[in-house]
Amino acid sequence: MKTKSINKAESFYIAIILYKSSSDKPDYQPLYQESFVLIKAASLEEAKTKALNYGKDESVSYTNENGETITWSLKQVVDVNSVLYDEFDSSEDIVDLYARHFRNYEAYHSFEPLLSKEQFGE
Repeated sequence: MKTKSINKAESFYIAIILYKSSSDKPDYQPLYQESFVLIKAASLEEAKTKALNYGKDESVSYTNENGETITWSLKQVVDVNSVLYDEFDSSEDIVDLYARHFRNYEAYHSFEPLLSKEQFGE
């Protein structure tokens, strides 16, 4: 007897993936990259699996201009969650995709290099 598979509609999810750089240089200071990735999946669990596989696949090594080997590798999948609005209207200029909340603004300010009073006329 053949089993009929049911095609469940896919939704969009946002994954926050954290990467870390390393090097063969003894005094190298690691650099971290936070990446926001849009994933299409049939469930949150599938989206988590896709995010983890994507993060692992994005690991790369190269030789920089100083002859040092730099390796970027997956540090952690920080979060995977559904987008705030699953339908995108092409007539809209801006669509909210993801939001997260925190309490310690000073901690956020200390690691966010783009956060400044000078940006965007503030």
